[in-house]
Amino acid sequence: MTETQAPAFDRRMLEALVCPLTQTVLEYDAQEQELISRAANLAFPIRNGIPVMLVDEARELD
Repeated sequence: MTETQAPAFDRRMLEALVCPLTQTVLEYDAQEQELISRAANLAFPIRNGIPVMLVDEARELD
């Protein structure tokens, strides 16, 4: 791993994580490094391999 490369997200976390707003399952977007909640229409960022599951930090999907 290089200095500019972030740690990888552990996909096994998806089994335990749900959307904090709707309590529904999340989808992993590897390219954008986000967890997607279709029910809430939000994308939660993954920073340094750690999902940030705060609604205030999520971006709204188009």
